[in-house]
Amino acid sequence: MKWNWGTKLVIGMACFMSFIIILAVKMFNSSPDALVDNDYYEKGLAYDKEYHLKEQVKTDHAKPEIQVGTDGIILTFKAPAEGKVNLVRTADKRMDKMVQINTDEQYRAAIPLTGIAKGRWKLIINWNSAGKSYLDEQEVMVE
Repeated sequence: MKWNWGTKLVIGMACFMSFIIILAVKMFNSSPDALVDNDYYEKGLAYDKEYHLKEQVKTDHAKPEIQVGTDGIILTFKAPAEGKVNLVRTADKRMDKMVQINTDEQYRAAIPLTGIAKGRWKLIINWNSAGKSYLDEQEVMVE
C-alpha cells in the first residue's frame, strides 16, 4: 500500500494530538505534589514569629540536647521546660505526631517510640522556659 504525503501528514498530526490529549488527562488525574504546602499563606504570616523564637534559642544558648535510644527519645534542656514536640515524617504526612512534654528534676523529657516508625524524623520543639518561648528544629534517625 502506497501512501501519499497528505495521508502521512494527517497520521502524524493525529499521533501528536493523541499524545497531547494523553498528557493533559494524566496531568489532571495526578495526585498533588508532596512539596507543595496547603497552608503556605498562614505559614508565611507566622514566619517572623518563628524566626524570633529560633533566634531566642541562639541568644540564650538554650538548644536542647537530643539522644535517641532503643526505647525513646530523651530531650535534655538547660532549665525546667514545658511545651510540645511535633514529630514530622517528611516522607509521609499521615505519620506525623504531636507530644506534650514536661521536664523532670534533671530537666529531661522522654518521648516513647511506641507507634513511631524507624527512619528519619524532624523534631520541631516548641517550649516555654523561665518565662521565655523557644522554637528549635532538629533531625533524628530512629533505628
